[in-house]
Amino acid sequence: MALWTLHGDGKKIPPGEVVAPGERLVWSRTISMGMQHVVAMFGATFLVPLITHFPPATTLFFSAVGTALFLLLTRNRLPSYLGSSFAFISPIMAANTGADGMGKALFGVLAAGLLLAVVGWVVHVAGAGWLNLFMPPVMTGTIVMMIGFNLAATAWRTTDNDGQTNGGMAQAPLTAWITVVAIVLITVLFRGMIGRLSVLLGVGCGYIAALIQGQVDFAAIREAAWIGLPEFHAPTVDWAVLPMFLPVVLVLIAENVGHVKSVALMTGQNYDKSMGRALMADGLATALAGAGGGSGTTTYAENIGVMAATKVYSTAVYWVAAATALVLSLIPKFGEAVHTVPPGVIGGAGVVLYGMIGLLGARIWVENKVDFASPVNLFPAAAALILGIANATFKFGRIEITGIVVGTITAFALYHAMRVIAKWRGTDAAA
Repeated sequence: MALWTLHGDGKKIPPGEVVAPGERLVWSRTISMGMQHVVAMFGATFLVPLITHFPPATTLFFSAVGTALFLLLTRNRLPSYLGSSFAFISPIMAANTGADGMGKALFGVLAAGLLLAVVGWVVHVAGAGWLNLFMPPVMTGTIVMMIGFNLAATAWRTTDNDGQTNGGMAQAPLTAWITVVAIVLITVLFRGMIGRLSVLLGVGCGYIAALIQGQVDFAAIREAAWIGLPEFHAPTVDWAVLPMFLPVVLVLIAENVGHVKSVALMTGQNYDKSMGRALMADGLATALAGAGGGSGTTTYAENIGVMAATKVYSTAVYWVAAATALVLSLIPKFGEAVHTVPPGVIGGAGVVLYGMIGLLGARIWVENKVDFASPVNLFPAAAALILGIANATFKFGRIEITGIVVGTITAFALYHAMRVIAKWRGTDAAA
């Protein structure tokens, strides 16, 4: 385990210098920066349980525990916060219906986490080179884009088992539009941390608008205790949900690899040997969450942004963030307060967030210079996106595979088959 040394006088960071993962500032500044990381991850981490109807306090609890586990398994050398993964929203919502739907969804989260941990172990032993061959940027970008755009209909309208609208932009259009406009304006009007927290602050503006319109119910907050454990739930074994969840592992791999490379670039350190440990840690954290009632986790780009802005990469900051999140998760009134965010606000935030997730896929293509003049890249991505966004569904007995799963399978099958055939026939050159 790496221990921390004091950076300079521990109070100031001279221009051009950074606080390395094995360093720290004085504890007062370290604690304040750790709390800042909690604020950075807060909006996205809580939106996932609000959308999927998972208990927010439980998700926050496993986010904190998962972050601590990540720091331990990466030997306190890789700064990262594990928050709720948006990749799990679609399969959780598909599985979380009918009798004990939440238990079935948790089983899917648990299984995905265990598979990711196994992949991490393989990468740790064999190296990460094979990942680039199996998951080239064209495939990674396609899957990320599918996850975002597949949720488009959910941002507009969600319905219960009786066909009644119970969420989304359609339920409270005015509140949703206020949320969207607030997010956009805060992004372009403010710099620094305020601009980076535009989604969280925009949700706050939408919440105030909903409050004025009488759309917020505080009854649950009054009844909740000040101190108490989160609401834990056990998974229910249902093998039929696995096809919906296992493709999410591909996205978690891409997110973790991207995070490790980003931190390596910012700190000037080589983290290639930590790649497997990072994947194992996120996998075990996700499995732990699935075993107790939380949503799956992933390394957070929001916190990478905070590190880039502050030049503080100390893992001590993340221990503080994990401890702060853990304390907040043990305050039931806090969890119930988050749960009062009305559907119109969630729908408005979803309009922005789901679109951003989709366009992150395009960003992966651009940054890696994916050549769509080549049919080997073009056709698999095109077919997969249409199937994924249309939420194409196929049933095989009790097993049902939908949108993202169908698109992912299509993308990989077509890409690798076309790549092999094109090389054999000599037609793999770009048009």
